[in-house]
Amino acid sequence: MSRSTLQPAEPPPLRPGFYWHTVRYLRPRQVAARMLMHVPRPHPPAIATPPRRPTHGIWVPPPSRAATMRRPDTFTFLNVAGRLSDVGWQAASMPRLWAYNLHYFDDLAAAAERETSHADLIRRWIAGNPVGSRPGWEPYPTSRRIANWIKASLAGAEFGGDAEASLAVQVRWLERRLEHHLGANHLLANAKALVLAGLYFGGREGDRWLARGARLLAKELDQQILDDGGHEERSPMYQAIVLEDVLDILNAALLQGHADDPALAGLPRIASDMLSWLLAMTHPDGDIAFFNDAAFGVALPPEALTGYAAGLGINPAKRPAGAIRALGPSGYVRAALDGAVAILDIGPVGPDHQPGHAHADTLSFELSVGRGRVVVNGGTSTYERDAVRARERSTAAHSTVEIDGSDSSEVWAAFRVARRARPFDTTIDVTGLPSAVSAAHDGYRRLAGSPVHRRTWRFDARRMTITDEIAGSYRTAVARFHLHPDVTATVSRDGRSGELALASGCSVAWSVSVPARIEPITWSPEFGKTLATTCLAVKFDGPDLQTVFVW
Repeated sequence: MSRSTLQPAEPPPLRPGFYWHTVRYLRPRQVAARMLMHVPRPHPPAIATPPRRPTHGIWVPPPSRAATMRRPDTFTFLNVAGRLSDVGWQAASMPRLWAYNLHYFDDLAAAAERETSHADLIRRWIAGNPVGSRPGWEPYPTSRRIANWIKASLAGAEFGGDAEASLAVQVRWLERRLEHHLGANHLLANAKALVLAGLYFGGREGDRWLARGARLLAKELDQQILDDGGHEERSPMYQAIVLEDVLDILNAALLQGHADDPALAGLPRIASDMLSWLLAMTHPDGDIAFFNDAAFGVALPPEALTGYAAGLGINPAKRPAGAIRALGPSGYVRAALDGAVAILDIGPVGPDHQPGHAHADTLSFELSVGRGRVVVNGGTSTYERDAVRARERSTAAHSTVEIDGSDSSEVWAAFRVARRARPFDTTIDVTGLPSAVSAAHDGYRRLAGSPVHRRTWRFDARRMTITDEIAGSYRTAVARFHLHPDVTATVSRDGRSGELALASGCSVAWSVSVPARIEPITWSPEFGKTLATTCLAVKFDGPDLQTVFVW
């Protein structure tokens, strides 16, 4: 791992207004659910484990995951290794997300030949995590663990009666602690766990879990999956996570003969739409674009999900013809140009009631030439509430315009957003060449002078021209174009032009209307991994500037 010499910015100071502008968007149900979190609930009753349901079909093997259990006592999550005998199941010395991963049991999908080690690990988990202990019994890791244990069992693994008894207790525990206060991908993970448990277990309890989980799943998918197939949190990484959840449920439903249940019958169409959206947000190198919280190595890559879907008879929904595809409800645009792909963000940062994975990245973009990434956004390396998290969510960490040193959306803490940028006056002209995409946002209107940033991308043969305009007054403004670490940047003596050389041998010429500088910055492609790179930084000396990329 390498790091730049830049020190991360300090988190923005917390102001009372941050709290008001955050909680004012919460839904009443979220507020009520958060209050209920503090009401004690009894532990699950000690009753018999429900019987297994008989299977009626064939289990389609999901894609394998990279191994996280290196040895029976050693795990690597988020590029950080730790010994269970040293950190314990609470893993208090590790980042919170590392501790969560310890309780997911994702390694069950990594290597079937390690079934004996997995069975031993499950026994250790049961012995070391009494009911209700944290973090293992928190709703989200409980949901992930339930799903992984069931998937492994449906694939043929045998972990013994104690594991099945524990599994039933975990489902009973989760059933009373659904994350309505958070919603979004967390509540979908809860619903998935209930549905899989209901498809796995029979009897009255299994029937109840299936019915309740399927109702919740159908309701949340209807609300969370937008008309273009995108998940409401507008993160390609979470799109892939939720898509895998949908495919897992469909897989189990087909196996158990419940795919035609009314609450589950729409899953093939939803999966097809979601896959089409994910592929639109994928670069030519085959992996996701970095908008909002996004990193490699967390979700399955698009190619693996495409293969998994095909095994279940699912193909991506047909894409509209044309070089430019607008994902309207989500607010993204994919421009497949001559030898290049640009992905643009002209939408909201996320749903108002849950923008926890949002970054201040409005009107940012990414660019690939050939199969190499050229212009990127900063990525995500941590969920800890610290200066690194604050920097990675900031406007300065994205390929867009920062005004008066402020963020376009007030991101704060680890997962909070106060006032957020609203794009408006969006136009997409694809009638011919040059094509153009344009949008403005109001995220800086809260500043003195009420500045408004507008960005226009114009596409011609092997050329992209970006025009940034600021209406209203401001003290300082800078447009940053973050460069992939494999890109070598050069600049002319006057700072108005230069070249970007890709490792593949491709090159991109750039020019700007005012002098630019090449500055050191960082890129975070994975959790726990930050690389040194550079950015092209252009300071405004008037109300507008123009930047041209030619490849």
